[in-house]
Amino acid sequence: MRLRLDVSYDGSAFSGWAVQPTRRTVAGELLAALGKLIGPDAEPGLTVAGRTDAGVHATGQVCHIDVADDVWDTLKESLLRRLAALMPPDARVKRATPVPASFDARFSATFRRYEYRVADTVFGPEPLRRHDTLGWVRPLDLDRLNAAAAGLVGLHDFAAFCKRKEHATTVRAINRLDWRRADDGVAVATVQADAFCQAMVRSLVGAMLTVGDGRRDPGWPAELLTLRERSSEVTVAPAHGLTLVAVGYPDESEYAQRADATRRLRVP
Repeated sequence: MRLRLDVSYDGSAFSGWAVQPTRRTVAGELLAALGKLIGPDAEPGLTVAGRTDAGVHATGQVCHIDVADDVWDTLKESLLRRLAALMPPDARVKRATPVPASFDARFSATFRRYEYRVADTVFGPEPLRRHDTLGWVRPLDLDRLNAAAAGLVGLHDFAAFCKRKEHATTVRAINRLDWRRADDGVAVATVQADAFCQAMVRSLVGAMLTVGDGRRDPGWPAELLTLRERSSEVTVAPAHGLTLVAVGYPDESEYAQRADATRRLRVP
């Protein structure tokens, strides 16, 4: 039985998603809890939509795991409640849904959507939102931010904004990038793409913030797309303002087709 798990976490005290032997991670906590319920066979099947970095949060993370049919029959009515009792308060599995074996949390995904929150008030972020909101000391102009964002939408090589990995492409397709004011007055960037390379979202935000506060021209971030290596002029925005809010998937009948197409693009 393949299960889709929808996961939320406050990334403040985690060293990212992926298991690290000497560090506290989201996957490490989840696997420890699952291991107590369904045994060590859980570990090989845990696949995540996107490995978030240290300090990054999620309200819409997705992973999948394979379990024996009889285990699911035993746990399906109580799995979420039992996981809540075993996991720490800063990580939660919100849903566990049976899916076809063709579903792959990583490769079947059609998009990942992130939000980045920035408070440009003179007093900084609200205390209760300090863990997921960056304080910015300069006022931000939404028109300038959106002008900068518009030049980054589309299929581009984002090498200037990525930490390059050997044999991995930095070409990505951003289909949404915009800024708005939330009800609490915070400036919120929403960015959605088929996938992201390491540090890409926070680098994009860092570049746009220098436009929003008037230090750079609105066309500057797009000009960096001509580069084929990371730009030293781009400052990576802090991790704590970033949250993975959604991962999209096609209809069930298209899971395998989408996964095959993604593997051809992403795997050398």
